This record gives sequence, C-alpha cells and structure tokens, in this order.
Amino acid sequence: MTELTAEEHDPDFKWGVSTAAYQTEGAILTDGKGVSIWDEFANRPGKTYNNQNANQACDFYHRYQGDLSIIQQLGIPNFRFSIAWSRVLPNGVGKVNQAGLDFYDRLIDSCLEKGITPWVTLYHWDLPAALDKQGGWTNRDIIGWFTEYIERVVSRYQDRVTYWMILNEPMVFTGAGYFFGIHAPGKRGMKFFLSAVHHATLCQAEGGRVVRSLQSTAQIGTTFSCSLVEPHTSRLRDVRAAQRVDALLNRLFIEPTLGKGYPIDQLPVLSRLEKFMKSGDEKSLKFDFDFIGLQCYTREVIRYSWSMPYIFARQVSPQQRGVPTTLMGWEINSDSIYRILKLFHQRYSIDTLIVTENGAAFTDVVQDGRVADEERQQYLNSHIQACMRAKQQGVPLKGYFVWTLTDNFEWAEGYRPTFGLVHVNFQTQKRTIKQSGYWYANLIERYTTEDQRQDAGT
Repeated sequence: MTELTAEEHDPDFKWGVSTAAYQTEGAILTDGKGVSIWDEFANRPGKTYNNQNANQACDFYHRYQGDLSIIQQLGIPNFRFSIAWSRVLPNGVGKVNQAGLDFYDRLIDSCLEKGITPWVTLYHWDLPAALDKQGGWTNRDIIGWFTEYIERVVSRYQDRVTYWMILNEPMVFTGAGYFFGIHAPGKRGMKFFLSAVHHATLCQAEGGRVVRSLQSTAQIGTTFSCSLVEPHTSRLRDVRAAQRVDALLNRLFIEPTLGKGYPIDQLPVLSRLEKFMKSGDEKSLKFDFDFIGLQCYTREVIRYSWSMPYIFARQVSPQQRGVPTTLMGWEINSDSIYRILKLFHQRYSIDTLIVTENGAAFTDVVQDGRVADEERQQYLNSHIQACMRAKQQGVPLKGYFVWTLTDNFEWAEGYRPTFGLVHVNFQTQKRTIKQSGYWYANLIERYTTEDQRQDAGT
C-alpha cells in the first residue's frame, strides 16, 4: 500500500468490518428461535449452490466470543452485525423470545468489553417465515410488524448501541426475492416487486422515526447497494438503457427517502407504484438519516436490449469484455467506488457517507497454517485508496467497513465464494486469519498511530 498523506488522516474515521446474522450465526432453531424465510428457502432443493444451507454456518451463535477476540486482536474498532428478527420475535410479532434478547445482550456487552463499537443492522434479509405466510414485504401490514420489532430491539439495547442501520440493501432483497425469485422468499413478478419496494421504502423511513423517538442520541442510517453504471457505447439507446438501470440500482430507494419521490422520469414502469400508494405516503417515505451507507463492489456496463421487459437493458458481462473479475464474476474496478462516492455526493449533498460494505471473493488456500490471499489484499488496497481519493476531493466519507469478517454463507451462492478476512473450515469451524486480515489490521494501526501523533503535535 502506498504511504498515507497527512490529509487522509481523520481521527473520527470509522474503520470496521461487517457481518450478517443469517450468514454467520447458525443455530437456526436453537433456544426458541423462529424460522426465517431464509431458513426455509435454503433448505429447499435446488435453491442454493450444491443445496447448501446456513443451518450451522460459522456457528457464530456459540463462537461469537472467539470471533470478537479476532476482531480485538486485529485492532478493528467497529463491528457491524445484524439482529435476526425471528430470534427475537419467533413469529415476527407478539411473544418475545427471551433467550434471543439475551444472546444479543451478551454479544453487545462482549463487544464493549473488548473495546469494539457495535453497529447494528435491524433488517438483513431474514424475515420471519410466519410473516411471509401473510405476504411479507408485499403486505402493507409489515409497517406495523416492523415497527413492533424495532421498538422491542431498540428499547432493549439503546443504552449500549449508538449506531443503527434500518435496512440492508433493499434493492437486493426486493429484486432478488420478489422479482427474480432467486433469493428468499422466492416470489417472482412485477406485482410482488413493486409492492415490496414501496413497503420497504415506507418501513425504512418509519423505522428511522421509531429509533429517533426511542433514542434521541442515536446515529441512524440505512444502507444501499450501488454500482457504477455506464453505457456500452455512446449510442443514445445504450445511454438511455444505462440511465434506466441507474434509476433501478442507485436511485430507487434513496430518492424517496430524500423527499424526491420515485425516479419515474428515468424508469417509467415505476409509475405502477401508484397502485400501492395511499394518501400521505409521499411524505411518509422521507426521513432525515444521520448517515447513508453505500455498498459498492463493482461496475455494470449496460447496452440496450429489446428482449428485456420493463427495463429494455442488459448487462455486457465482464467476461464478454475480457476484464479481471472476482470469484463472483464481478469486474474488479476500484474507480467504480470512487465515482459512486462522488456521484452520490454531487447528486444528493448527503452530510455523511459511510462505505458499510466492500470486499471481494477469491479462491483461498490454507497452506502451512497461512492463507496468502494477495488478490484480496490488492482489491482492498485499491478500493480503500479510491475511497480516500474521493474523501480528499470533498466527499464527506466518514467510515469504511470490509465485507466480511469470516468466510460465511453467501446466500444463493452457498459457501463457494469466500469474502472473509478470516478463513473458516466449515467442517471443523477452525478459524485462520488471512494475510488480508493482518494487512487490514496494519492499515488501521498506521492510521491510529498517525492520528495520535498529530493530536500530540509531534
């Protein structure tokens, strides 16, 4: 990594690592936990890579102390994790599971004891299955269900948690889960998708209001998946196709949150959302978040396609373009995160941006007790440098979180892609810190040391 300049140092910058409950905890029916849509989906034949599931995953539910010790050893000061809705409220509403609340008490307390600041995501895709049977995100009643869940959680942990994120990547869980059907709950079609989009956007804002009402000192955010979207050629039809994809991937959820409404101008099919709108909804979609989390991994190159309904656009794959990719088949392009940060700053003038996820999957090999994951280290290096370049140019970037701490269950991709700074042998649950993990620890230490040196005026 190149040397850091004095301008890059910020003592308030939040370095961290991110995880999610379903991908790591395992123990899917332990101590009174209810069934989630992902518990059901991943245990259906043909829904995941090699029919893998997260019934055990990283067994974080039982091994969290050891994983927190690794975070402490690496000197990572901030840990983002999610709370499993069905572990707290097995049926989504109603009777509380005390053992579930107690688990997150222990987890949060252990973070604080080890000098780690907890950042809690309230919804990271694992909707209670009991609510899905009533329509899940397609049912407007979810606003009340979600409110009850947040009230239970925030009132319990507000004395120890400052940083809250309402939703994780709503574009992904609505698109993959309610349009394409490749993620839980496996619904397909525009009707499901649009109703889920509107209700998720309402819940995003209402969730923020609930947290604010319960904890005036809370720092409240939400997180969006985003990708740099560029046209394949300068032809007008490719340019307009890219604009439609940009509206879908990068504008759909943030613009109503900012009071701008849905981006119907660029993506006319969104006019069908009016069917699900009620009086007062436009105002209710808006909430003034303290920070916006952006999760950018790659770039999308788009061309016009008459055969793709609604959006009339198609990706020109990295393989077709002959560019380097990760194990997920995503283009490696660090300029994408730089330009996304600049784009969101210029479009929306958001006061605080945080990269709440960024990372890469590559093939990892444990050899002589070590994992020399040079490709991941290079990916992180180039992307962090790109983030710092945006920060130097005035983007209000206040934090960067690596995805992810440990190799885990990557949704429909199963255990094939490994994103972790820590290798997990899923047969033995043995953890091995990768070269990238030590590299990231060294990076944070260098920042911290420089900040302390500058504060002392030396």
